[in-house]
Amino acid sequence: MLKIYHNPRCSKSRQGLALLEESGKEFDTINYLDTPPSYIELAAIVGKLKMAPIELVRKNESIWKEQFKGKDLSDKEIIQAMVDNPKLIERPIVILDNEAVVGRPSENIKNLLT
Repeated sequence: MLKIYHNPRCSKSRQGLALLEESGKEFDTINYLDTPPSYIELAAIVGKLKMAPIELVRKNESIWKEQFKGKDLSDKEIIQAMVDNPKLIERPIVILDNEAVVGRPSENIKNLLT
């Protein structure tokens, strides 16, 4: 199943959504700020992305700078921080079956769909 974790206020996320719409494929849109992923869901997404949890964190967000920057956090603690503060999750994330990409740059999404 194809799905996008989307933030409608983000231009890159809107670009990713437009690419999926243009593809003609069916997909689910998850506004992750309104419906944040659970810990288990986010851990699975990180696994599909094949990246360390810290690579998925938006480190310029004030929440990160004020509460987490400079701390020695485990992968589990980083995932929990993103679950508790979904604004920290990089976007958009597009998932196709067992593969996933962060749509920055949007070519990542095109490559996933081909």
